[in-house]
Amino acid sequence: VQLVESGGGLVQPGGSLRLSCAASGFTFSSYYIGWVRQAPGKGLQWVCGVASDGSNGDYADSVKGRFTISRDNAKNTVYLQMNSLESEDTALYYCAGARYRPRSPYEYTYQGQGTQVTVSS
Repeated sequence: VQLVESGGGLVQPGGSLRLSCAASGFTFSSYYIGWVRQAPGKGLQWVCGVASDGSNGDYADSVKGRFTISRDNAKNTVYLQMNSLESEDTALYYCAGARYRPRSPYEYTYQGQGTQVTVSS
């Protein structure tokens, strides 16, 4: 099983980034996929998630209206479009998969290695 994130980097406040996560080794189209993040010195924070068929996106209040999650089951890939980035969004971003939406960011079955997002002027 692999989840490989890409697209992170350094961006100024107010800027945008698009993260991608390529999955392999499991039935991607049957899994709920989420993005979670970890800021320095803090625990995992759930950011957003999307149902297996891509029909429903859920968002943490802190990113609602700024972030958009989507998936392409034909490509086994999930995306995170991040707009109006703030310094508080600085973190290591992971994509993660579970058969059903977990109650905690620590309950995903699979998780990638992460991609760093730094928002700074």
